[in-house]
Amino acid sequence: MNKSAADIKNLIREKALSLGFDAVGFTGAETDPKDIAALSKFVHADYNGDMDWMARDDGRRGNPKALMPAAKTIIVLAMNYAPDHDPLQSLDHKDQGVVSVYATRKDYHDVIKKRLKQLGRWIGETFETDLKVFVDTAPVMEKPLAARAGLGWQGKHTNLVSRDFGSWLFLGEIFIALELPFDGPEIDHCGSCDKCLQVCPTGAFPSPYELDARKCISYLTIEHKGAIDDVLMDAMGNHIYGCDDCLSVCPWTKFSQAEVDEKLEPNVALKGLSLAELVTLDDPNFRELFRGTPVKRTGRDRFVRNVLIAIGNSENTDLRPSAEALLNDPSPLVAAAASRAVDKLSEA
Repeated sequence: MNKSAADIKNLIREKALSLGFDAVGFTGAETDPKDIAALSKFVHADYNGDMDWMARDDGRRGNPKALMPAAKTIIVLAMNYAPDHDPLQSLDHKDQGVVSVYATRKDYHDVIKKRLKQLGRWIGETFETDLKVFVDTAPVMEKPLAARAGLGWQGKHTNLVSRDFGSWLFLGEIFIALELPFDGPEIDHCGSCDKCLQVCPTGAFPSPYELDARKCISYLTIEHKGAIDDVLMDAMGNHIYGCDDCLSVCPWTKFSQAEVDEKLEPNVALKGLSLAELVTLDDPNFRELFRGTPVKRTGRDRFVRNVLIAIGNSENTDLRPSAEALLNDPSPLVAAAASRAVDKLSEA
C-alpha cells in the first residue's frame, strides 16, 4: 500500500476508533530521561512497598526499545470506563463495601488485549510491519507514554487526566516498526487545584505529583499481602478493593460521560455489596462472585481481610458476630483482621 506516513497514521486512528477505542495517540519509542528519574526516585524512597517488580533494574522499564528494539512509534490507546454515579457517595453507606469502579467490570486486561491484537493484526497485514502489543502486565510506563502521546497529562495524583474523560481511562499500547508523525504532549491543566491531594484518606501523597504507594488504599487492598498499620486501617473506611477518591474529586471528571463500551458494562451483582454477606465468603463463593473481574486475583483471604477492616470501621455493632466468627479462621491474615474488628466494635 503506497501511503504517506500521515495517511497511515490517520488510517490507524480511524480503525482503532471503529474497534471501540475512545482515544488514540502517537509518540516515539525513545527513552525519556524524566521517566527514568521519576521511577528511580520512587523506588529509592521505597514507595513501591511490596511491588518488587518495580525495583528490578533490568533496564526495560522506561526503555521501550528494550522491549522491542525495532520500535519507532508507540500507539497509545485508551478506553473510557467513567461511572454513572459519584463514587464518593458510596463512602456514606458504611454497611456496604466499596469496590473501585474499574473492578466492578469485566477484567479490562482481557477486553483491551483482545482489541489490541485485532488492531495489531490489521496494522501488520495492511502495512507489513512488525509490532508488539502491551496491556499493563509488561514493564511499560503507560501514563508517561500516554501523556507524551497527547491523551492527557499526569495530574498531581500521578494518574492520567484527560480533558475529555477525566481520569477514567484504561490504557494499552502497540509498538510498531514504522516511523509515523507524533502527537504533541498535552500540557498540565491542574493549575493551583489540589483537591486530589486533600481528599486522600491516608495521606498517600508526600507532595504534588508524588505517590507513596505504601499508604495508598488501592495498594493496601490489592497488592499488600500482609497486615496493615492500625492508623492506615482506621483511615480506610469502607474501601474493600481499590480506591477512586482522588479520581472522583478531580474537577476534570465533570467532562467525562458514562458511555462505556458494552464489554465493560458494570456487573450489577457488584453494586451495593453488603459487608455482612461478603465477610461470610469462602474461597469457592469468592471465586464465583468475582469471576471474570480483577478482584478475583486478590484471593479470598486478602479480600476478606479488607472486608473485616471495613466492618471494624463501620461502628455497626450488629456486625460484631460476623467478625467473631472468623477469629479462628485458618488464614492468620483474616484472623488478625477479625480480632481488630471485634476490638473496634467493642469500643463502639
